[in-house]
Amino acid sequence: MPFFRSLWSGRAARLAAILAIVTLTFSGCAGLFGGDPLRVNVAGIEPLAGQGLEMRFNIKLRVQNPNDSAMSFDGVSLDLELNGKPFASGVSDQSGSVPRFGETVVNVPLTVPAFAAVRQAFAFADAAQSGQIPYILRGKLAGGLTGTSRFVSQGTLSLPALGMAAP
Repeated sequence: MPFFRSLWSGRAARLAAILAIVTLTFSGCAGLFGGDPLRVNVAGIEPLAGQGLEMRFNIKLRVQNPNDSAMSFDGVSLDLELNGKPFASGVSDQSGSVPRFGETVVNVPLTVPAFAAVRQAFAFADAAQSGQIPYILRGKLAGGLTGTSRFVSQGTLSLPALGMAAP
């Protein structure tokens, strides 16, 4: 019986040590996950060569980190809605880091399926009176040491005036 008691106390001690290490590790990382969300804004849009009936764009995202530790990422995913309807999506295997209290620009190619473009053309005709198109950009910066960071950026796009130019 003393053999089993010493074996059990040895296992219990090892289990307690493992639990203590895991607890300390996660509490040490808690500061990384409890920070403020990233700020993501569209910095620019450039046309890309399309394939078939698709339109393609390169969207430049300015990612700002308001935290006191760098945030690394390994992949980006985006979904763009115009007028409350899905319009474009894109992914990139770009990796990098957003420095503490810093910013970086991330490039993501977006694809607009032909049917989405046709559907939005009709929506643009309806929105031409107000000249404003609401958009929502949802995405995530994946991976890295801090895990996946999701973001949402929304606003309105201004359509150019469609009136006739005076001579």
